[in-house]
Amino acid sequence: MTTAVSAQAQNSQSVSYTLSFPEPHTHYIRVEMKIEHIKENEVEVILPVWAPGSYLIREFAKNVEDFSASSLNGKVLKAKKSRKNAWKIETEGENTVLVKYKIYAFEISVRTSFVDEDHAFVSPTGVFMYTQEAFKNSVSVSVKLPHNWKRISTGLEEHKTNTNTFVAQNFDWLYDSPIEIGNQDIFEFTAAGVKHEVAMVGGGNYDVVNLKRDMAKVVEEATSIFGENPNKKYVFIVHNYKNGGGGLEHLNSTVLGAKRMGYTDPLIYSNFLGLVAHEYFHLWNVKRLRPQALGPFDYEKENYTTDLWIAEGFTAYYDNLLIKRAQIITEDRYLDLIAEDIQTQINLAGDKIQSVAEASFDAWIKYYRQNENSSNSQVSYYTKGSLLALILDLEIIHQTKGKKSMDYVLKTAYQEFFKEKNQGFTSDEFKKSLEKATGTNLDSFYDDYVYGTKPIDFDKYLGYLGLKLSKGVPNARPSLGAVINKSNIVTKVLRNGSAWNGGLNVNDEIIAADQQRIEDIQTNLINKLPGDKIDILVNRDGILKTLTITLQEDQTEKVQIVKKEKVDKATLKIYNNWLRN
Repeated sequence: MTTAVSAQAQNSQSVSYTLSFPEPHTHYIRVEMKIEHIKENEVEVILPVWAPGSYLIREFAKNVEDFSASSLNGKVLKAKKSRKNAWKIETEGENTVLVKYKIYAFEISVRTSFVDEDHAFVSPTGVFMYTQEAFKNSVSVSVKLPHNWKRISTGLEEHKTNTNTFVAQNFDWLYDSPIEIGNQDIFEFTAAGVKHEVAMVGGGNYDVVNLKRDMAKVVEEATSIFGENPNKKYVFIVHNYKNGGGGLEHLNSTVLGAKRMGYTDPLIYSNFLGLVAHEYFHLWNVKRLRPQALGPFDYEKENYTTDLWIAEGFTAYYDNLLIKRAQIITEDRYLDLIAEDIQTQINLAGDKIQSVAEASFDAWIKYYRQNENSSNSQVSYYTKGSLLALILDLEIIHQTKGKKSMDYVLKTAYQEFFKEKNQGFTSDEFKKSLEKATGTNLDSFYDDYVYGTKPIDFDKYLGYLGLKLSKGVPNARPSLGAVINKSNIVTKVLRNGSAWNGGLNVNDEIIAADQQRIEDIQTNLINKLPGDKIDILVNRDGILKTLTITLQEDQTEKVQIVKKEKVDKATLKIYNNWLRN
C-alpha cells in the first residue's frame, strides 16, 4: 500500500463522515457521508468488497440499508444502485451532497465490523464508501459516542481542534485504520522509540505489567531487523472472547483476537505473543515491503499475486523466531514449533498436489473457503511459506558462513523497494534479492519448492546448523484414513488412505463394523493388522450400504528436531547467533 501523501488540489472533491450508534444493541452503524466540491452532474459512491490482508471477496454491500442522498438543505436527490456495491447520485447542480446509510455489523472477526450494547468495532472497508474523485484526498471521520461510551482507539491522526474527529491523508490510509469505540481498557508503553497503545476489549485475566514488558520485547526485536520503526504511534486493538483468535495487520495498528481467560496459561500466553509478533512484523513485511499486487489496491476485485508465501509465510517464520530471540520461549520450544510445522507439511496430502505459488494465487477461491477435501488438495502459504523462509535463511547463513541471513535480505529489500522506490516487488526481483544474499542461482529451488511440489530435504538445511530430523518408529498399525466425529459421522477422508480407496464418503454415518454395532470405530481396529479387511455398515443419505475396506498401514510421520552429536565450534557459534542464545 502506498503511504505517500498526495497533494490535495484546492477545491477538489473531498469526503467527510459522521458515525453514530443510536441503538447499538441492534448492531447498526449509522453513516453520514458529506461529499463537497462536486463539479459533475452525477457522483458515484462505492463500497469496497474486501479487506486488505484477508484475501476473499466478502461482499460488504450486503450489509447496507436505507441508502439515501440529499442536498445540504434537505432536498432529496435521485440515487440508483449502479452495480452490487455502488450507487449513482444525480446532483442536480448541488456541489455538496449528503449520503446517509446504515451498516448492519454483527460478525465477530478481525476483518468485519461488530456492534453491540458494549462496544463498536469499525472495520473501514466494510463501512466507508468512497468516490473515485476524492480517493487520493484527505478524509475525516467524526464519531458521535453513545452516552455511556467514553473511548476511541485508532491509528488515525486526531483532528487538531474537533473532539472525537480523526483524519486520514487519503482513503488508503482510512481503509487501513480500524476504529474501536466503547470503554476498552487502555494502557501504553514505549519501545523502539515509538508510543504504543493497547486497547483491551472484553476483559480478561491479563497482567498489564507482563504485557507491557513482553510486547515491548517483541517490538524491539522486530525493529532491530529493519533498523528503523516507521511509525510515531502504533495501536493494538485486542478483542478478548471466550475462544478468540486471529489477527489482521494495518499500517500503524493491528486487530488481534485472544482468549479472554488464557493469559495465565503459559502456552496460550506465548501463542498470543507469537500473534503479536506476526502482526507487528507485517508493518514492514506486507504493509511496506510488499508484492507488487498488494498496493495500491483495487478495492472492487481480487488483487492476485503468487507471492503470499513471502508476504505471509516469511512473517509466519519470523513470529516464533522473534519470541525466541526475545527469550519469551525457550530454544527447545522453538525447535519443537518448527518440527510441528514440518510434521504437518510432510503428512499433508495436498503438499503433493498444489504448489505454494499456486496456493498464493488461489487464496481468493480456496484458502478462505476450506472444505472437507482441502487438506487433500491444498497447502497453506503460511506453513509452507514459513518452512521455505526457514530453509532459505539456513542456506544464506551457510553460504555466507554466518555473515548474512534472511534478516539481511529483508532489511535491504525494505530499503530498496519501500524507502527508495516506494513500490512493490515482482517475484523475479525478490528472487534476485535472495540470490544476491546466497551468492547462488535459485532457479532449481524455485522450480522444486515454489512452483513445484518436490518434498523438501529438511535434513540438508538443518544440518547446516548442526541439527537433524529424528523420525519416530512407524507403529505398523492400520489406519482407516478418515476423520470421524463423536456422532460417528465421517468429516474427512484422507487421500489414498484406506477409506479413500474403499469408498467411504464424507457425511456417511458409521453404524456397524464387522456386523457389530459400534460406539467408536477405533476400538474395532485394535486387533486388526495392515492388509486385513473390515466390513463397515454406513447410513448414506438414508440408504444403508456395506463397504468392504482393506486396511492400510498408518503412514503418519512423527518428527523431532534434535542436535547432532558432534558439532564444530564455528557451527555452534552461528547457530547461537541465529537464535540469539
